[in-house]
Amino acid sequence: MSSNGGRPATFRIAVVGGGNMGSALVGGLLARDVVTAAELVIVEVDESKRTELGGRFEGVTVVAETPRCESAILAVKPQHVEEAVRSVVAAGARRILSIAAGVTIARLEAAAGPEVAVVRSMPNTPALVGEGASALSAGGRARRDDVEWAMRILGSVGVVVEVPEEQLDAVTGLAGSGPAYVFSMAEALMEAGRGVGLPNDVVDVLVRQLLVGSAALLAEGDDPVELRRRVTSPGGTTAEGVKELEARDLRGAIVAAVEAATRRSRELGAS
Repeated sequence: MSSNGGRPATFRIAVVGGGNMGSALVGGLLARDVVTAAELVIVEVDESKRTELGGRFEGVTVVAETPRCESAILAVKPQHVEEAVRSVVAAGARRILSIAAGVTIARLEAAAGPEVAVVRSMPNTPALVGEGASALSAGGRARRDDVEWAMRILGSVGVVVEVPEEQLDAVTGLAGSGPAYVFSMAEALMEAGRGVGLPNDVVDVLVRQLLVGSAALLAEGDDPVELRRRVTSPGGTTAEGVKELEARDLRGAIVAAVEAATRRSRELGAS
């Protein structure tokens, strides 16, 4: 069923916002068989983006205005969330998952009314490749099946944990902003590789793979302290490099970055 074809009377899930995160969730939902294409609708106001999404997700309805739906995922900018909440509730949604940064459960519930279950979440950009790290918090009207519904959605693009809402700002500072810290490390490693005389193409291949390979080792579940110990022979080259990182307080810089991002998330949520 395309955006020009017939539509069911009521869609199971409406994804409001077809940007990067919204489309990542659509792809995950379809790939993991959480819903069928016919049960899903994307609501996107931008005409050119609707055309692109219609071609990308075969069988998924793509429209400009919210049709009848049972539930909704809100993947719009924070300033548009409350309007989107009212729109999907008017269209029949009784479950809402919001991925809008800084928009509190209280604001979502106030816009949704007393009959609607609300779940707030914070995914991160690796969800675009199915490797996200997300956290969610349930509103006061959400039952356990509402939380499990939201976990299935976020789980379609990575891992998900449940936390109290007051911890979501810390999740934002750590996992939400965390990819930027890793990418900054990649930038620095590439610059360093060029600085010691390696050509760009060699540096590019080596740095990308060392990050992928190191992440794969972490995914095996060993403690990072133990992993670092295994590759750091006393008096060797790695030990010398790690000594320099410690002297320049890399650990302290990363802690400060997470704290700063958490603080800013709290500020944005209070504004």
